[in-house]
Amino acid sequence: MKTFLSLLLVCALISPALASNEKEQERVKESGVVLKEILNIPDDIPQDLLDKAECIIILPSVKKGAFGIGGSYGRGVMICRGGEHYTGAWGAPALYALEGVNIGFQLGGEATDFVLLVMNPKGARSLLSSKVKLGGDASAAAGPKGRTAEGATDVVMNAEILSYSRTKGLFAGISLEGSTLRSDGSANEKLYGRKLSAKDIIRGGKVGIPASAHELVSLLEKKSPKNRSDPKSLE
Repeated sequence: MKTFLSLLLVCALISPALASNEKEQERVKESGVVLKEILNIPDDIPQDLLDKAECIIILPSVKKGAFGIGGSYGRGVMICRGGEHYTGAWGAPALYALEGVNIGFQLGGEATDFVLLVMNPKGARSLLSSKVKLGGDASAAAGPKGRTAEGATDVVMNAEILSYSRTKGLFAGISLEGSTLRSDGSANEKLYGRKLSAKDIIRGGKVGIPASAHELVSLLEKKSPKNRSDPKSLE
C-alpha cells in the first residue's frame, strides 16, 4: 500500500511538470503548420524575399477583441538563421507576442494568421533586445505577393519588417504599424525549462531545437536553405 501511494505521489509531481509546457509546444507546432500552408499558396510570399529574410515571425490565429475593444493579441514564434551574420542554418525558435489597438479593425472579427519577415540585422537586433513598436522602433510595411518582389515600392524594399496575413484562406500583405512585438519571457521559460532571453535562445546558442519545432525548421531548411541577402547588408 505504501509503495502504491508513493508511486501515486511521484506521478502527481511529475505529471504537471511534463504538461506545463504543453501549450507552448502546441504553439510552436501550430506555427509550423501555418507557415507550411502559407508557403503552399500559389501566390504566396515572394521567394526572393524569403531568401533574404534573416528571421521569420509566425503568429497563428490572432483574434480580435482579446486585448480590449478594437484591439488584438496574438502569440507565436520568431525563428532566425544562425551564425554571426545570419548565414547559417535555421535555429531554435523563441516565443513572441503581438499586441495592438489598431489591427483589430483590419481583422474583421475573424481569427487571422500572420507571417512577418525580418529583412535585416538591425530589425532582428531590435526584436531581440526589447519590445518593438512597428512603424516606430522598426520600419514596417505590407509585404508584396507573387513569385518575385519585382515592382515592389522603395518603402517595401527598405522596410525592416514585411508583414502578411491570412483570414479565411485570403492571403495578403497587411500593415501592422502601431502594433508591438515582444519576447514572451514566461512562455520561453516554460518551453525550455529555464529562464532565457530571446537573444539567449536565438543568438546565444544556449538551447537545442525542441522536438515541437522540427517540422518548422525542416520546412525552412527546404524552402530557404541559404541567405541570399547582399553580404554587405549583413555586416
